[in-house]
Amino acid sequence: MSSSPFTPWSTTPARTTKRGHFWVPGERIAIGERTYQRGPMYVEWEAPEHVTRRWPIVLMHGGGFQGTEWFDTPDGRPGWAQRLVEAGYAVLVVDRPGHGRSPYHVDTIGPMGPPFSYEGGRQIYFPGDDARHTQWPFDAADEPAMDEFIAGYGPLPADLEASQTMDADRTAALLDRIGPAILITHSASGPDGWLVADRRPHLVKAIAAIEPMGPPFATIPNIGPMRWGPTAAPLRFEPPTNDPDVLRRAQPGDFRLPSLAGLPILIVTAEASAFAAASPPTAAFLNACGASAELLELADHGVHGNGHGLIYEKNSDEALAPVLDWLTQHAQATSDARQA
Repeated sequence: MSSSPFTPWSTTPARTTKRGHFWVPGERIAIGERTYQRGPMYVEWEAPEHVTRRWPIVLMHGGGFQGTEWFDTPDGRPGWAQRLVEAGYAVLVVDRPGHGRSPYHVDTIGPMGPPFSYEGGRQIYFPGDDARHTQWPFDAADEPAMDEFIAGYGPLPADLEASQTMDADRTAALLDRIGPAILITHSASGPDGWLVADRRPHLVKAIAAIEPMGPPFATIPNIGPMRWGPTAAPLRFEPPTNDPDVLRRAQPGDFRLPSLAGLPILIVTAEASAFAAASPPTAAFLNACGASAELLELADHGVHGNGHGLIYEKNSDEALAPVLDWLTQHAQATSDARQA
């Protein structure tokens, strides 16, 4: 055991920002003779002293984790949240309902799914047989680092459709409060991005989906089925349908998603991630429904060695750079034209 105390504040540079937190409340529900709140959502925000970007960014975390994945990286560097603030954005980081500081109780939200295992964490994030994966931020034999990494994980709600519906409803309510915003999702929150845009098409100005969960109609192990194509919860297709099996049997172009038309969408993949294969069919499904989703492969932009945890791997700053460039080039002009 090290004799030196852990004092990261002694080496981290000082910075001047504005920050705070608030809650997006859930519904009141009655159980017996008492009233409870179902699935509130915790929101933590930070902004530079002088915001220079028109739209704030809402960061949505992956499955079983919490908003902390956007803060400091496992090896102690600033994460994407801080880098986005430094780039001039107001940034809001959510703990999706039932995750992190957003309380979970089975009587109000429903049964929990399975706990998140060490083996699952290693399978999803660690370098395996792919020698290209070189950017994971700590050694596989570093058990204390693994303990700290796994500590942030908890179970998802067992009902994936209900969980995504709750995520999307709370995030839509968040946008009702703060106004138009950009969404950046990661992994299991990827479907939430499509659902929020479907609910509030004129309040979502762009979506950057970092390796979103998929592919369409897949059953995700330990999580649940994506019955509505790119989501587990229903989207507002045209023509309307209440039967996901009809959607599954349809030909590309038979159904459209008017809410996504003209919305700048970026789907980011890493060269050494087993989950990257889900992104091209997700983009193809959305585009067949009238969207304009672009694929960004990090390796094509000189960013190499990444797996599914690219947002906090050793080269996380380099992985963010092409996303920032895309937002600068596309989000503003396209969203203005869409609003008009």
